[in-house]
Amino acid sequence: MAEKIPVYDNHIHMDPSGRNVDAVKEFEAAGGTGFTLVTLPYKQIPITKGEDFLRSYEITLSMAEKAREATDLEINVAVGPYPVLILPLSEHCGPEKAEEMMIDGMEIAAKMVRDGKAQAIGEIGRPHFSVPEDIWDASNRILLRGMELAKEADCPVIIHSESGTPETNRSLSELARKAGLDPGSVVKHSSPPFVTSEETFGVMPSIPASKKNIAEALGKGSTRFMMETDYIDDPERPNMMMPVTTVASKVKALLSTGRLGAEDINRICGDIPNRLYHR
Repeated sequence: MAEKIPVYDNHIHMDPSGRNVDAVKEFEAAGGTGFTLVTLPYKQIPITKGEDFLRSYEITLSMAEKAREATDLEINVAVGPYPVLILPLSEHCGPEKAEEMMIDGMEIAAKMVRDGKAQAIGEIGRPHFSVPEDIWDASNRILLRGMELAKEADCPVIIHSESGTPETNRSLSELARKAGLDPGSVVKHSSPPFVTSEETFGVMPSIPASKKNIAEALGKGSTRFMMETDYIDDPERPNMMMPVTTVASKVKALLSTGRLGAEDINRICGDIPNRLYHR
């Protein structure tokens, strides 16, 4: 029997009030073999102090375990303080305390990785919109600390930040090097189809799995990227980003049209995530 082709979605969210396990069952039925489950703030656990991050991450771990029990999917978990949280926290308790709390969230995430409960720190980074300079500077300090912790824990970081440009990747690469972290362990979530070294500066792109993005990335002659849907599992906006089956359908199309061969898909959906998450 031929070996099963891997179909890996590098960015999926599950929500306690969403479809969660049913959604990933649908992904598996469509041909999916694995995904990265990325934490987000949950309305069930308002973040008002550093310790609240632990309770929030435990929800993510619980949903991952339920999904593993219900499917045969390979599930890697990323936990970390969502970067936009610094804004409400700053309003609630002041910028200095907010920064301390976000770093507490990083420390808790890193411990979960060291304990083998999670495989990455993320999504962390910077707000994706214009913010005051003090918030921007604090966000970079928090991100640098997250990268330092990732180096210590030997894990990747998944980055949420401003819209991707080569300059964004350059800055992320420079921060990683300052932290002693290989830029190849810095995964740029929602990356444009940047795959050349001049575009990535060593950062690993995780590209939304649209036909246009994939075609543009492949047109540059490289398969050094991952694909993602950023499925948000919001029952009120079920396919706000992309349907949970998108990566599976794109892989099938690429193979059936001959646009990519099994070796290429194995690199994108197998070798790269396997290396990053030490599967």
